[in-house]
Amino acid sequence: MEIRLLTAADDLYAVSRVYEESWRCAYRGLVPQDYLDAIPRGHWVPLLERPGRISLVAVEAGEIVGTASVCPSRFPQYAGCGEVQSLYLLPEAMGKGCGRALLNAALQELAGRGFREVILWVLEGNCHARRFYERAGFVPAGETLADTIGERPVRELCYRYVLPAEEE
Repeated sequence: MEIRLLTAADDLYAVSRVYEESWRCAYRGLVPQDYLDAIPRGHWVPLLERPGRISLVAVEAGEIVGTASVCPSRFPQYAGCGEVQSLYLLPEAMGKGCGRALLNAALQELAGRGFREVILWVLEGNCHARRFYERAGFVPAGETLADTIGERPVRELCYRYVLPAEEE
C-alpha cells in the first residue's frame, strides 16, 4: 500500500467513491438510511478541489482505497492547531492497517507544516472511529458541535492530539 498526496492526475471520482462507500458503511444507523442511499456519485469532488485542503490517498494495487484531508483548524478556538478534516476507507480496506497508515501520514503532513497540536471531529455515535482515534492517542477536548445530517440531529465530539516534539 502506498500513501501519498493527491495529485492532479488522480481520479477525483475514485476518491469521492471512498467517501460515499465509507459513509454508507460507517454511518449506517447514525444518519437516515434514505440520506445515505441518495448520496450521488461524485458528491465530494467539489470539496476535494477546495483551496487550502491537503488530501492524501491510500493506493493498493492501483486502486484508491482510502483518503484523508488536513488543513489549519477551521475553528477560531483552535487557531494554531492543525485539523484532520476527514479520514475514510473503502469498507474492504478497513481493519488492515490502512486507516492507521493514513492517520500517521496526515499527522506527519501537519507536523511538517509546523503544527504541534491537531484536532478532529467525530460523530458521537461512531464508537468504532472514536476507539480508533483514542488508540492513536487522541483525547476528548470536551467540546461538542451540534449538526444535522439528512434532517437528523447529530453531535460531533472534538478530539485533540499533541504531536511529539521534534528531536534536535
